[in-house]
Amino acid sequence: MKILVMSDTHGDAAIIQEVKKQNLDVDAIFHCGDSELPFDASELKDVYKVRGNCDYDMNFPTEVIKEINGETIFITHGHLFGVKSNLNALSFRAREVGADVVLFGHSHILGVELVDEILYVNPGSLLLPRGRKEKSYAIIEKIGNSWSVSFYTEEKQIIVEKNLVI
Repeated sequence: MKILVMSDTHGDAAIIQEVKKQNLDVDAIFHCGDSELPFDASELKDVYKVRGNCDYDMNFPTEVIKEINGETIFITHGHLFGVKSNLNALSFRAREVGADVVLFGHSHILGVELVDEILYVNPGSLLLPRGRKEKSYAIIEKIGNSWSVSFYTEEKQIIVEKNLVI
């Protein structure tokens, strides 16, 4: 399984298109909210997407649960789960839905954590990053019993790479 994850693009439709073009070899694409685009925007075609606190199109769901290659992926923006404070509420929901992977945004801070065999990934922001200067997105791969999570700049330069064993 190989997926592309982005978030918090805040109206920059061109960057969504560019990142999609750079990563044509993925099994699925996820946007964790605050695209500030209409739900049916062409840039979000074939993208699993959720509503963030800055998205006003009510057609966006607040959560999506998708199974890809046997992995249950739970995506939400994060503002409804208080992710800027801690991941407690998000982890309760992840266990409730049987998630293997949790994708979220909102804080604009990239990060990855494996807790109780659940992978949590925040891809950062492709417009307004916090905690570092690079705008970012993530590529997640499942290889055997390990996860590879790589964070890239908008120019597809590697920022951070983590390998986590379940």
